[in-house]
Amino acid sequence: MNTLSLDRILQSQGFGTRKYCRELIAEGNVTIAGQVVTDYRSKFATDRLQFTLFDTEWMYREHLYIVLNKPTGFECSRKPSHHPGVLTLLPEQFAWRDVQPVGRLDHDTTGLLLMSDDGAFIHAQSSPRRHVAKVYVATTHSPVNAALVAALLAGVRLHDEPESLRAVTCRQIGEYQLEIVLEQGKYHQVKRMLAAAGNHCAGLRRVAIGGLELDALGLDEGEWCHLDAAQMALLTANAVEA
Repeated sequence: MNTLSLDRILQSQGFGTRKYCRELIAEGNVTIAGQVVTDYRSKFATDRLQFTLFDTEWMYREHLYIVLNKPTGFECSRKPSHHPGVLTLLPEQFAWRDVQPVGRLDHDTTGLLLMSDDGAFIHAQSSPRRHVAKVYVATTHSPVNAALVAALLAGVRLHDEPESLRAVTCRQIGEYQLEIVLEQGKYHQVKRMLAAAGNHCAGLRRVAIGGLELDALGLDEGEWCHLDAAQMALLTANAVEA
Protein backbone atom coordinates (compact mmCIF):
# COMPACT_ATOMS: atom_id res chain seq x y z
CA MET A 1 0.00 0.00 0.00
CA ASN A 2 1.43 3.37 -1.05
CA THR A 3 1.92 5.96 1.72
CA LEU A 4 2.72 9.61 0.96
CA SER A 5 3.08 12.86 2.86
CA LEU A 6 0.11 15.19 2.49
CA ASP A 7 1.97 17.78 0.43
CA ARG A 8 3.01 15.10 -2.06
CA ILE A 9 -0.57 13.83 -2.20
CA LEU A 10 -1.94 17.26 -3.09
CA GLN A 11 0.81 17.87 -5.61
CA SER A 12 0.20 14.52 -7.30
CA GLN A 13 -3.49 15.40 -7.64
CA GLY A 14 -2.70 18.59 -9.52
CA PHE A 15 -3.28 21.23 -6.84
CA GLY A 16 0.02 23.03 -7.46
CA THR A 17 3.67 22.97 -6.52
CA ARG A 18 4.76 21.35 -3.26
CA LYS A 19 5.42 24.81 -1.81
CA TYR A 20 1.91 25.97 -2.64
CA CYS A 21 0.40 22.71 -1.35
CA ARG A 22 2.26 23.16 1.95
CA GLU A 23 0.73 26.63 2.25
CA LEU A 24 -2.74 25.23 1.63
CA ILE A 25 -2.20 22.66 4.36
CA ALA A 26 -0.73 25.14 6.88
CA GLU A 27 -3.69 27.47 6.38
CA GLY A 28 -6.09 24.72 7.44
CA ASN A 29 -7.71 24.10 4.05
CA VAL A 30 -7.38 20.30 4.09
CA THR A 31 -9.59 17.91 6.04
CA ILE A 32 -9.19 14.13 6.25
CA ALA A 33 -11.63 11.89 8.13
CA GLY A 34 -13.28 14.94 9.64
CA GLN A 35 -10.05 16.38 11.02
CA VAL A 36 -8.21 19.46 9.77
CA VAL A 37 -4.60 18.53 8.98
CA THR A 38 -2.05 21.36 9.18
CA ASP A 39 1.21 19.39 9.11
CA TYR A 40 2.30 18.73 5.52
CA ARG A 41 4.58 15.93 6.74
CA SER A 42 1.60 13.84 7.90
CA LYS A 43 1.50 10.61 5.94
CA PHE A 44 -1.55 8.75 4.64
CA ALA A 45 -2.21 5.55 2.75
CA THR A 46 -3.39 6.64 -0.69
CA ASP A 47 -5.65 3.64 -1.38
CA ARG A 48 -9.24 4.98 -1.40
CA LEU A 49 -8.06 8.11 0.42
CA GLN A 50 -10.66 10.86 0.53
CA PHE A 51 -9.87 14.42 1.50
CA THR A 52 -11.62 17.78 1.50
CA LEU A 53 -9.99 20.88 0.06
CA PHE A 54 -11.81 24.22 0.10
CA ASP A 55 -15.02 22.40 1.12
CA THR A 56 -14.87 20.12 -1.94
CA GLU A 57 -14.37 16.39 -1.45
CA TRP A 58 -11.82 14.54 -3.58
CA MET A 59 -10.59 10.98 -3.84
CA TYR A 60 -6.93 10.22 -4.47
CA ARG A 61 -6.50 8.73 -7.94
CA GLU A 62 -3.13 7.55 -9.22
CA HIS A 63 -4.39 8.13 -12.76
CA LEU A 64 -7.46 9.84 -14.19
CA TYR A 65 -9.76 8.04 -16.60
CA ILE A 66 -12.50 10.40 -17.68
CA VAL A 67 -15.33 10.40 -20.17
CA LEU A 68 -16.68 13.75 -21.37
CA ASN A 69 -19.89 14.35 -23.27
CA LYS A 70 -18.24 16.82 -25.63
CA PRO A 71 -20.39 19.70 -26.85
CA THR A 72 -19.90 21.43 -30.16
CA GLY A 73 -17.49 24.35 -30.43
CA PHE A 74 -14.57 22.87 -28.43
CA GLU A 75 -11.21 21.69 -29.73
CA CYS A 76 -9.57 18.43 -28.60
CA SER A 77 -6.23 20.09 -28.05
CA ARG A 78 -4.13 21.29 -25.13
CA LYS A 79 -3.26 24.32 -27.26
CA PRO A 80 -6.47 25.22 -29.12
CA SER A 81 -6.25 27.72 -31.95
CA HIS A 82 -9.76 28.77 -32.96
CA HIS A 83 -12.14 27.49 -30.25
CA PRO A 84 -11.97 26.81 -26.50
CA GLY A 85 -10.19 23.59 -25.54
CA VAL A 86 -12.03 20.67 -23.95
CA LEU A 87 -9.81 21.00 -20.86
CA THR A 88 -11.74 24.16 -19.95
CA LEU A 89 -14.71 21.87 -19.22
CA LEU A 90 -12.76 20.00 -16.51
CA PRO A 91 -11.48 21.07 -13.07
CA GLU A 92 -8.40 23.28 -13.38
CA GLN A 93 -6.08 20.89 -11.55
CA PHE A 94 -6.61 18.21 -14.22
CA ALA A 95 -4.55 20.34 -16.61
CA TRP A 96 -1.71 20.29 -14.05
CA ARG A 97 -1.87 16.51 -14.23
CA ASP A 98 -1.37 16.60 -18.01
CA VAL A 99 -4.79 15.18 -18.81
CA GLN A 100 -5.30 14.99 -22.55
CA PRO A 101 -7.90 13.71 -25.00
CA VAL A 102 -7.61 10.14 -26.20
CA GLY A 103 -7.82 10.73 -29.93
CA ARG A 104 -9.76 13.69 -31.28
CA LEU A 105 -13.24 14.78 -32.18
CA ASP A 106 -13.62 17.74 -34.54
CA HIS A 107 -14.73 21.02 -32.94
CA ASP A 108 -18.20 20.54 -34.44
CA THR A 109 -18.46 16.85 -33.49
CA THR A 110 -20.12 15.98 -30.19
CA GLY A 111 -20.36 12.97 -27.92
CA LEU A 112 -18.18 10.47 -26.10
CA LEU A 113 -14.59 11.62 -25.57
CA LEU A 114 -12.10 9.75 -23.38
CA MET A 115 -9.48 11.75 -21.47
CA SER A 116 -6.62 10.58 -19.25
CA ASP A 117 -3.20 11.32 -17.77
CA ASP A 118 -2.11 7.69 -18.17
CA GLY A 119 0.25 7.54 -21.15
CA ALA A 120 0.04 3.77 -21.50
CA PHE A 121 -3.76 3.91 -21.55
CA ILE A 122 -3.77 6.71 -24.13
CA HIS A 123 -1.35 4.81 -26.35
CA ALA A 124 -3.33 1.57 -26.09
CA GLN A 125 -6.63 3.26 -26.88
CA SER A 126 -5.15 5.22 -29.79
CA SER A 127 -3.14 2.41 -31.36
CA PRO A 128 -4.23 1.59 -34.94
CA ARG A 129 -3.39 -2.05 -34.19
CA ARG A 130 -6.37 -2.32 -31.86
CA HIS A 131 -9.70 -2.74 -33.56
CA VAL A 132 -12.15 -1.09 -31.18
CA ALA A 133 -15.63 -0.34 -32.48
CA LYS A 134 -16.58 3.34 -32.38
CA VAL A 135 -20.24 4.11 -32.95
CA TYR A 136 -21.38 7.37 -34.54
CA VAL A 137 -24.73 8.90 -35.38
CA ALA A 138 -24.41 11.04 -38.49
CA THR A 139 -26.94 13.57 -39.74
CA THR A 140 -26.79 14.00 -43.51
CA HIS A 141 -27.52 16.87 -45.89
CA SER A 142 -29.51 14.67 -48.25
CA PRO A 143 -31.91 11.87 -47.31
CA VAL A 144 -30.38 8.51 -46.45
CA ASN A 145 -31.15 5.73 -48.90
CA ALA A 146 -30.28 2.07 -49.36
CA ALA A 147 -27.57 2.90 -51.91
CA LEU A 148 -25.73 5.10 -49.40
CA VAL A 149 -25.81 2.43 -46.72
CA ALA A 150 -24.66 -0.22 -49.21
CA ALA A 151 -21.75 1.95 -50.38
CA LEU A 152 -20.53 2.56 -46.82
CA LEU A 153 -20.71 -1.16 -46.05
CA ALA A 154 -18.96 -2.14 -49.27
CA GLY A 155 -16.20 0.42 -48.83
CA VAL A 156 -15.30 3.78 -50.34
CA ARG A 157 -11.97 5.07 -51.56
CA LEU A 158 -10.61 8.19 -49.85
CA HIS A 159 -7.87 10.46 -51.11
CA ASP A 160 -4.42 9.46 -49.79
CA GLU A 161 -5.72 6.12 -48.48
CA PRO A 162 -4.16 3.05 -50.14
CA GLU A 163 -7.24 0.88 -49.62
CA SER A 164 -10.97 1.38 -49.48
CA LEU A 165 -12.47 1.98 -46.05
CA ARG A 166 -15.73 0.42 -45.05
CA ALA A 167 -18.09 0.56 -42.10
CA VAL A 168 -18.28 -2.45 -39.79
CA THR A 169 -22.02 -1.91 -39.65
CA CYS A 170 -24.26 0.83 -40.98
CA ARG A 171 -28.00 1.30 -40.69
CA GLN A 172 -30.53 4.01 -41.38
CA ILE A 173 -32.18 5.36 -38.21
CA GLY A 174 -34.01 8.34 -39.68
CA GLU A 175 -34.72 10.10 -42.96
CA TYR A 176 -31.53 12.12 -42.54
CA GLN A 177 -29.68 9.97 -40.01
CA LEU A 178 -27.65 6.81 -39.95
CA GLU A 179 -25.66 4.89 -37.37
CA ILE A 180 -22.21 3.96 -38.57
CA VAL A 181 -19.67 1.77 -36.76
CA LEU A 182 -15.97 2.09 -37.57
CA GLU A 183 -12.83 0.40 -36.29
CA GLN A 184 -10.31 2.80 -37.82
CA GLY A 185 -9.64 6.33 -36.65
CA LYS A 186 -8.71 8.13 -39.85
CA TYR A 187 -8.79 11.91 -40.15
CA HIS A 188 -12.39 13.15 -40.63
CA GLN A 189 -13.24 9.57 -41.53
CA VAL A 190 -17.04 9.61 -41.22
CA LYS A 191 -17.35 12.95 -43.01
CA ARG A 192 -15.01 11.89 -45.81
CA MET A 193 -16.70 8.52 -46.23
CA LEU A 194 -20.12 10.14 -46.52
CA ALA A 195 -18.79 12.58 -49.12
CA ALA A 196 -17.18 9.74 -51.08
CA ALA A 197 -20.49 7.86 -51.01
CA GLY A 198 -22.35 10.82 -52.49
CA ASN A 199 -23.77 12.59 -49.43
CA HIS A 200 -22.46 15.10 -46.89
CA CYS A 201 -22.32 15.23 -43.11
CA ALA A 202 -24.40 17.95 -41.42
CA GLY A 203 -23.82 16.74 -37.85
CA LEU A 204 -21.86 14.00 -36.11
CA ARG A 205 -22.05 12.50 -32.64
CA ARG A 206 -20.01 9.64 -31.16
CA VAL A 207 -22.30 7.55 -28.98
CA ALA A 208 -20.13 4.56 -27.97
CA ILE A 209 -16.61 3.16 -27.83
CA GLY A 210 -16.37 -0.60 -27.49
CA GLY A 211 -19.14 -1.56 -25.11
CA LEU A 212 -19.20 1.81 -23.33
CA GLU A 213 -22.35 3.70 -24.33
CA LEU A 214 -22.73 7.42 -23.72
CA ASP A 215 -26.46 7.21 -22.98
CA ALA A 216 -25.79 4.75 -20.13
CA LEU A 217 -23.61 7.34 -18.38
CA GLY A 218 -26.40 9.91 -18.09
CA LEU A 219 -24.19 12.88 -18.95
CA ASP A 220 -25.56 16.09 -20.40
CA GLU A 221 -23.43 17.89 -22.98
CA GLY A 222 -20.41 19.44 -21.27
CA GLU A 223 -20.60 17.06 -18.29
CA TRP A 224 -17.94 14.48 -17.39
CA CYS A 225 -17.39 11.60 -14.98
CA HIS A 226 -14.66 9.24 -13.79
CA LEU A 227 -14.72 5.75 -15.26
CA ASP A 228 -14.94 2.87 -12.80
CA ALA A 229 -13.37 -0.56 -13.32
CA ALA A 230 -16.47 -2.05 -14.91
CA GLN A 231 -16.76 0.82 -17.39
CA MET A 232 -13.05 0.59 -18.20
CA ALA A 233 -13.53 -3.09 -19.01
CA LEU A 234 -16.28 -2.21 -21.49
CA LEU A 235 -13.78 -0.18 -23.52
CA THR A 236 -11.69 -3.26 -24.26
CA ALA A 237 -14.44 -5.90 -24.30
CA ASN A 238 -14.41 -6.15 -28.10
CA ALA A 239 -10.84 -5.08 -28.84
CA VAL A 240 -8.82 -7.23 -31.20
CA GLU A 241 -5.09 -6.82 -31.86
CA ALA A 242 -4.17 -6.75 -35.55
